[in-house]
Amino acid sequence: MADRLYLRHSTDKQTNARQRHALAALIDDGAPLYEDPATSTRVLSLDRPGFKQLLDEAAVGDTIRIADAARLFRSVADVLALRPVLIRRGLHLRVESGLLSGIDLAADDSGTKMMIQVLAAVLEFQRDLISENTKEGVASAEASGKVLGRPAAFDEDTAAAVVKAYKKEGTAVKALARQHGVDPKTIRRVLDAVQARDVPDDLGVLLGDLDDAQAPEPAAAADPVVSIDVPGLVAEHLETTADTAVRDAVHGGRTIRRGQGYLLRVAAPLSVHRAALEACAALAADGASPAGRKAYRVYADRVEAAPAHGG
Repeated sequence: MADRLYLRHSTDKQTNARQRHALAALIDDGAPLYEDPATSTRVLSLDRPGFKQLLDEAAVGDTIRIADAARLFRSVADVLALRPVLIRRGLHLRVESGLLSGIDLAADDSGTKMMIQVLAAVLEFQRDLISENTKEGVASAEASGKVLGRPAAFDEDTAAAVVKAYKKEGTAVKALARQHGVDPKTIRRVLDAVQARDVPDDLGVLLGDLDDAQAPEPAAAADPVVSIDVPGLVAEHLETTADTAVRDAVHGGRTIRRGQGYLLRVAAPLSVHRAALEACAALAADGASPAGRKAYRVYADRVEAAPAHGG
C-alpha cells in the first residue's frame, strides 16, 4: 500500500507551488508524483494523462492524495464518474488540507456518498460564479467597443475560394483543410456560414425515386447478445463515452476481481461491443500506455472471437 500524489493547475501561467507545500512531507518521503499541468477542469479526471498514468500504476489499497478537492474534480459529472472507478480498484482518496482532510472520499458508505454530492455541488456552484463573472466582463468589453474573440482563419477572398472549390470543383473538406493548413472543422464552418453544405429536404434527391413495392426487403442483421469480460482499463475509459448504448452496457456490467485488477462482465449485443471498441480506440493509439494498449488488444480479441449466435 503506497501513497500516490496528484497535482494539477489550470493554465501555464499558474504553478503547483501551493499544492507542493501542502504535500511537502509526502514528497520528502519519496511518494510518486503525477501531474497534469495547464489542464482545465473541463477535462474529466479520467481523461487526463497524468491521472490515467496514476491509475495504471496504482495497486489495490493505494491512497491517492491531493492538496485540495478542486485539483481533481469540480463537477458532479466528474465525481460521479470517478468514484465507481476508485471503489472498484480498491483505492483510497484523501485531501491533505481543509475541512475534508482525513476523510477517505472513495469510501463506499452512505455518509460519504452524501458528503461527496454536497461537495461537488458547492464546487460546481463556485465554477458557475466564475463563469458568470467572465460573461459580465465580456459584455462590458463589448459595450466599450473592444473586439473580442480569435481572428478569422481566412480573409474574405480565401473563404470565397474555399466555397468555390467545394461547390463547383467538388474538392473534399479534408483536402481543402490540408491545402490551407487548417483543421477540417474550420473548412466546415466557412461552408456552413454560406449554407454550402445543405442537405436536400427530400432524401429522394440523394437516394433516387425507389419504388417501395419493388425495393427488396433488407435482411435482418444478426446481432446476438454476447457476454464478454471487458478489462478494467477499457471499462473505465468507456464510463464517460458519448455512446449511450455503450455507456449503459458498461454501467450494467458485473465486476470480477482478478488479483490487483478486475474485469467487467458485460452482456450486450455484439454491435454494442463493436461500438465500444471504436469508442476506446485511443487506448491503442501511439503514445498510449502499454497497459492501455494491452487491455484494448485483449478486448478486441474477445469481441472478434465472440460467437455469431450469441452466448
